Amino acid sequence: MKRFSEEEAERYKAHIALCEIDVDGQQKLMRSSVAVVGAGALASPALYYLAAAGVGVIAVIDGDSVSLSNLQRQIIHSSDDIGMPKPLSAADKIRRLNPAVEVRPICCMLDDDNAADILQQYDVVLDCSDNYATRRLVSDTCRSLSKPLCFAALSRFEGQIMTFMPGAAYYTDVFPVSPTDDQQECRSCAVTGVLNALAGIAGSMQAAEAIKIITGTGELLKGRMVLVDALTFRFETININQIHS
Repeated sequence: MKRFSEEEAERYKAHIALCEIDVDGQQKLMRSSVAVVGAGALASPALYYLAAAGVGVIAVIDGDSVSLSNLQRQIIHSSDDIGMPKPLSAADKIRRLNPAVEVRPICCMLDDDNAADILQQYDVVLDCSDNYATRRLVSDTCRSLSKPLCFAALSRFEGQIMTFMPGAAYYTDVFPVSPTDDQQECRSCAVTGVLNALAGIAGSMQAAEAIKIITGTGELLKGRMVLVDALTFRFETININQIHS
């Protein structure tokens, strides 16, 4: 078993102090790899916390560039990054936070031709995308590859968070019907708006789920969806089977 350097022991001592993670769990994190699909609102806190936790390899997958309107909620980017591809902007922040992390910026959108080739390289996938087509593609690909998938979505003051594990239901089992173009447009953050801090809550929960998967700690949101109402700060957990009733 690899021993920690003095710097690693100091950097990660708050995780190592947790008996549920300890030395073994921290080493698992340092040997692990996570793919984050999207580099926007949800990905911003998720990427920061995964990097701070010492995840060994983090892929950032997005084909978009930073715009001024992103900065209200996509806190991994700054005004100086406007016009830069989002994966490159995010990678710069990750490296500054934790130089020991290998970050792989992938400046393209996932599609039918590249999704399996890209996602098969990673232990856990976080879906931080903002549209149904990508969510469906990520879900179907993770199912075929038997990859754990942590999902979240935002709309106005509401968030959804779930984790899907091999052998159980995935996103497309829960949401099998594709929304119309008009419905998709009406749900977009750019059109309906979104409370920026809500992305911090949901994205952080995705990172926590990924850390739990990697370290084998705690109870996952497998078969359960957490609904967050930021207006009232009510958290509701429902069984996925209830969604179909």
